Amino acid sequence: MKVVKHKYKEDTDEDLMAEVIKGNDRAFSEIYDRYSKMMLNYFFKMLWQDREKAEDFMQELFTKIIHKPELFNVNKSFKTWIFSIAHNMCKNEYRKQEVRKGTSNNLNENITVANNDTSPDERYDQGVFNDRLKEELAALSQNHRTTFILRFKQDMSIKEIADVMETSEGTVKSRIFYALKKLNESLKEFKPIGTSVVLMIINVLKTFI
Repeated sequence: MKVVKHKYKEDTDEDLMAEVIKGNDRAFSEIYDRYSKMMLNYFFKMLWQDREKAEDFMQELFTKIIHKPELFNVNKSFKTWIFSIAHNMCKNEYRKQEVRKGTSNNLNENITVANNDTSPDERYDQGVFNDRLKEELAALSQNHRTTFILRFKQDMSIKEIADVMETSEGTVKSRIFYALKKLNESLKEFKPIGTSVVLMIINVLKTFI
């Protein structure tokens, strides 16, 4: 009798995790394939664009999952759960950095202040805009930056973000509005003809690693 091979790619995240809890390595491999790049991108943006640190955190995240998969409630959203863990890992790292550096601004020491003396041609160059956007994102508070990235990079709903950050949907909306307003003001010099700075920001953010 021919044995039908199970197609894990067709399973939901929650069904896969039910199998991971049972010790199914193939189910875990599928979860890893689905989320490893997504989480690497998230950590990269949240941890000062430090690629090595992002990779370490991504591996630590999946180590936590493989060691204690039973902590996941299969009746809940796996995406919300994994981002909640990642969010808390970043918060802990921010606290460590604050203690280590004696500061709470969470800025990358290698990020320089934008030079407003650049020529108009340079100012409107896409590469210059991308660099400035990264700087301005880094300058946002942790909560505003996290909310903004989850919404416009990870395409998470307001409710999902509220669950990840353990806050109200109203607070999430307020943070998104503030972040957009702040970025729009900071980057208004790049305003192109026929489109908005906000649209440029969202489009560029989707391409960030």
